[in-house]
Amino acid sequence: MKRRHIIAISAAAALLVWLFCLPRDLFRGTPYSTVVESSEGELLGARIASDGQWRFPPRDTVPERFATALIQFEDRQFRWHPGVNPFAIARALRDNARSGHVVSGGSTITMQVIRLSRGKERTVWQKIVEAFLATRLELRHSKRKILALYASNAPFGGNVVGLDAAAWRYFGRPPEDLSWAEAATLAVLPNSPASIHPGRDRDGLLQKRNRLLGRLLEHGDIDADTYSEALDEPLPGEPLPLPAYASHYVEAAPKGVRTRSSIRFELQRAVEEAVRRRSDDLAGSGVADMAAVVIDNKTGKVVAFVGNSSPLRQRAGIQVNIASAPRSTGSILKPFLYAAAVGNGTILPQTLLPDVPVNLGGFAPQNFDRQFYGAVPASQALARSLNVPAVFLLRKYGMERFYDDLQRMGLTTLTRPAQHYGLSLILGGAEGRLDEITAAYSAMVREYSAKGSVALWQTFEALKEVNRPDQLDWRLISSVRKAAWKTGTSYGFRDAWAIGMTPEYTIGVWAGNADGAGVPGLTGARAAGPAMFDILNLLPESAGWFPEPTDGIVAEVCQRSGYLAGPDCETAVEVLLPEASMESEPCPYHTGGVFTLPPTMEWFYKPHHPEYTSPKASSAVMEFIYPSSGAALSLPRQLSGEIEGAVFRVAHRDSKTTLWWHLDGSYVGETQHIHQLTLSPSPGAHVLTVVDDSGETISVRFTVKD
Repeated sequence: MKRRHIIAISAAAALLVWLFCLPRDLFRGTPYSTVVESSEGELLGARIASDGQWRFPPRDTVPERFATALIQFEDRQFRWHPGVNPFAIARALRDNARSGHVVSGGSTITMQVIRLSRGKERTVWQKIVEAFLATRLELRHSKRKILALYASNAPFGGNVVGLDAAAWRYFGRPPEDLSWAEAATLAVLPNSPASIHPGRDRDGLLQKRNRLLGRLLEHGDIDADTYSEALDEPLPGEPLPLPAYASHYVEAAPKGVRTRSSIRFELQRAVEEAVRRRSDDLAGSGVADMAAVVIDNKTGKVVAFVGNSSPLRQRAGIQVNIASAPRSTGSILKPFLYAAAVGNGTILPQTLLPDVPVNLGGFAPQNFDRQFYGAVPASQALARSLNVPAVFLLRKYGMERFYDDLQRMGLTTLTRPAQHYGLSLILGGAEGRLDEITAAYSAMVREYSAKGSVALWQTFEALKEVNRPDQLDWRLISSVRKAAWKTGTSYGFRDAWAIGMTPEYTIGVWAGNADGAGVPGLTGARAAGPAMFDILNLLPESAGWFPEPTDGIVAEVCQRSGYLAGPDCETAVEVLLPEASMESEPCPYHTGGVFTLPPTMEWFYKPHHPEYTSPKASSAVMEFIYPSSGAALSLPRQLSGEIEGAVFRVAHRDSKTTLWWHLDGSYVGETQHIHQLTLSPSPGAHVLTVVDDSGETISVRFTVKD
């Protein structure tokens, strides 16, 4: 083979080696810190990389001040050389020979990038390899990209790697905001990174910085005034803590990458402070924790997130991200049921719902105030958060259907079959996450904005009437911010909820203890509500309220019962309804123009409605209040173990009548005026029969558990 062929083949082989000598990603496998920024690009917080280094994810550009200072200090011909500067190498060889030891390496910034990526010992051979690879790197990337690679991976002392981490750890600000003195300090620091720490060669670091500032002055990069001011700036002291806003949100962010979140920086700071104040006030009464979520309804994005309040107040549950933790929902799901039931025609907005004692297979719901009101319009039952009407409504709407609705809304905490929760689903029998439930409320607003749903508008109108914790009335005081809002309190006073909606924002607040400990008197209205309204007042003023929808059907509705008006209804009013409402049943409570409730509903309704007059004639004159047909009873026992018995109750339209009671055919007593009797039936099935003065008879079958 001819010599020229060998040379050509060798040259081609060398070219191929040169072309493919660099891996596509120089720093592949390098672990990075988790970094989360606000929507504006402000740093919310960061988490250290898996190798214990503060190393922010790589940046694409380098701020001009740092780039200028770095080039002046490390590689003044950086803009022009092909990765290797022969003159710098010759100068380094000369200086090293004169001094008898290594005083200069002659490495370009590009060669230093190669060295940082390879992590090899500094030898003459490695210097040759670095030079070879540097020329290839120059062909692959722009000068700007090479500077960014250096700035992202250079050591800056201790466990601080990269310009971003260094700027925050030493100066508490992003690299773009560094002064000339600060930029010069960081430019010289990788040359001797240990000198940044107190007790090390701080004087040497200061001299290097000032010499660089002088060079920048000579080169015309800074003027005399800037130079003089920069000389007066001190070196940084101990490393600073990084910003720690939305800390639980940051903790949950994707690991090892830089995330631009939807959090609004100034709003986040203000919300954290508002929640801290309210939470610290509650801490004295044993309520240690509070969480809050704010969502922009237009986008559905979270704009403020407080996973738990008061990070400086030491307590056991401080690390728990309660905003994303499953907690008992209390009454906070009721608006979803109301909107769904109105939307499909199960009820109309003002339909009377029963509010009477009921026992459904051992489940006997109670209102918070332990009272019964007989019959309550659905919208009022929602605004007052009455439990018994909500259970009746869930049974009417369909428990499994509502369960499916909640899952479609994005509630991931319903992990068991619908039957496991039963009708208690609407009263806190299931768990929910504050972030998911707040998002579901926000989705209602977004759906209304898109479709103008009558059912949702009726829901907002009902929730607008919920009493505020500050007792202010938006109808009387124009400056009071208007919101549709709902509270919730879980069994045992463990969880307090408040969620509010305006056309622009949805705010969710939870208060309680991360460990689940209950606190007597802890309620959504008292604990979570004030914080929710504090946050509402931080948000931009709403441009208006939810506009009345233009679709739907205007129909005549019975003014007293809230059902579609029938021919016997006394007074009808026109109400805007969803189309599905026209399939609902007409008023069942008017006969011959007389408003008549069933006996049990009437019994509890009359004390709250003195205008109600019992009809003189009716098909049903009495009704069992307790127990309901087919109920399974567990009789209470005294401390001695003796059975106390259960109180059986009957409602009769004529309060003066006498009732005779018979258990399994045996006479057990009589009552007048107040028809209730305490009995202690043996375990098993029983029939209780009651007869009045007129011979009217009613019976109920029930079972006593062993």
